[in-house]
Amino acid sequence: MYRAPVEEIGFALKHVAGLKAALDASAFGDLGEDLVDAILAEAGRFATEEVAPLYKVGDREGAVLKDAAVTMPAGWKELYKHWIEGGWNGLNGPEEFGGQGLPTMLGVAALEMWNSAAMAFGIGPTLTMGAVEALEKHASEELKAAYLEKLVSGEWMGTMNLTEPQAGSDLAALRARAERASDGTYRIFGQKIFITYGEHDLTDNIVHLVLARLPDAPAGTRGISLFLVPKFLLNEDGTPGARNDVFCSGLEEKLGIHASPTCTMIYGDGFAGDREPGAVGWLIGEENKGLACMFTMMNNARLSVGMQGVAVAETAFQKALAYANDRRQGKASSYQGEGMAPIVHHPDVQRNLLTMKALTQAARAIAYSCAHALDMARVSEGEAKEHWQDRANLLTPVAKAFPTDVGVEVASLGVQVHGGMGFIEETGAASLLRDARIAPIYEGTNGIQAIDLVMRKLPLGNGKHVQGYIDELGEVAGAVAARNDVDFGRTADSLEQALGHLREAARYLQNALGDGRTDDALAGATPYLRLFALAAGGAYLARAALADSDAGRISLCRFFAENMLGETAALKDRVIGGADSLADAAKALVKA
Repeated sequence: MYRAPVEEIGFALKHVAGLKAALDASAFGDLGEDLVDAILAEAGRFATEEVAPLYKVGDREGAVLKDAAVTMPAGWKELYKHWIEGGWNGLNGPEEFGGQGLPTMLGVAALEMWNSAAMAFGIGPTLTMGAVEALEKHASEELKAAYLEKLVSGEWMGTMNLTEPQAGSDLAALRARAERASDGTYRIFGQKIFITYGEHDLTDNIVHLVLARLPDAPAGTRGISLFLVPKFLLNEDGTPGARNDVFCSGLEEKLGIHASPTCTMIYGDGFAGDREPGAVGWLIGEENKGLACMFTMMNNARLSVGMQGVAVAETAFQKALAYANDRRQGKASSYQGEGMAPIVHHPDVQRNLLTMKALTQAARAIAYSCAHALDMARVSEGEAKEHWQDRANLLTPVAKAFPTDVGVEVASLGVQVHGGMGFIEETGAASLLRDARIAPIYEGTNGIQAIDLVMRKLPLGNGKHVQGYIDELGEVAGAVAARNDVDFGRTADSLEQALGHLREAARYLQNALGDGRTDDALAGATPYLRLFALAAGGAYLARAALADSDAGRISLCRFFAENMLGETAALKDRVIGGADSLADAAKALVKA
């Protein structure tokens, strides 16, 4: 059973990602460590004692669709009710609408715990929180007044409706249409697929944010508008009233996250009865400017999905470690007891477990650091605000892609540690791998995140911001070297070499873009993101070891540096020298 690592989460927030320094500087008003610790402790208790026990029933029963209505697994409706009663949905929400206005760092830390306990539960509120941010920044005052308080509290849930059968990552192919009505509203028609929590029985209303085109819209992404389409239209007193012309026509049968209803949604099919067909919607922002509004929600969701990777990795590690201490097989020189040794004493199992632990902590540090940058951008002004916003922009694709890749890798290693029993559903190791596999795909595939990093984020500040970030990481390597502590082994040298590889690869990609060699840069995008994350993750583990001097942190930092940072040399070579062979070999993939 998962147990929230509250102490480790608090340490990573404060001493690795930067929360303690921000609190000491009163960056978040009167928020102090005592309140932070209390919030984390209660979130950990709720995740451990209330969410985690319902994971298996959710995975086994899943969400069920009948007559256009979705029923959630046994106990989940009551769980959600307790969750919103605890105020968790409004942790980061705007205070004006009933939220607590706390830093993003606390929100993502709590989000890690919900997703560790049950990823299918944690993903639902993620979309609601993203909807809140999109409405707060782009909606009219009337829409805010009607919907934000209920969304902030979690009394209503939100969704994000982008994908269509022919339009996945390429939203230019979107066909859903919107027609202007005489009363200032719009009528929405079309089909959306893969809509997370598009229909369920947890709340008495669901607020859909839907991308669609107006008849006179420009072609491509420049002609997309964003609309608010509620499941139930509101009465004059703000309560849910008549059913809108939107319904769920199907649920996907998925590899994992079975309790998360992944819906096909139909808009404008006459479901509302005698009224004129068309789902009633309200424009968010300006006509034909919907993609910018939706990206507010998507960027929020990308960091949240990154936290899902961290979350599943943490649970998989805990499960594998417990199993390795109980399961006995063979002899081991480090075991002095009687009979067969617990497999945790075998070097290969130790290597797997330490790899799981190190990757999880590195991914957590990267994601929390992204959240810290978002917080600092929000509370800063002038050049400092620009700096932190650039930092958040730089880290967002890395904080989505690397942790979700790590989630899959660590969950797979967890199955391996369990051996044959890992392949059996009874242990629960397999279900974590099934859940983890979606995270590198949705909210922008990890390949798209790599493209974003190289094409849009490396040029920030004319390329100077990424170099400044690498220099900051270099200061950590320098601090390790100055420590002159034999317990760190070759950590300083390994870090400096990895950061050198990162600098060289970044310069190559920036030069390729400057020379117009776009395909060469794209060919190196994914290995560059991995290189970036490994170097940053190694530096963050070293920062943790320097901050605490605990033998366990130092040894984990050294393990990562000496066993995993060697990969950066090969990644650099792939970035710089892999484009030609990729282009040549790719010819064999294309049908004549």
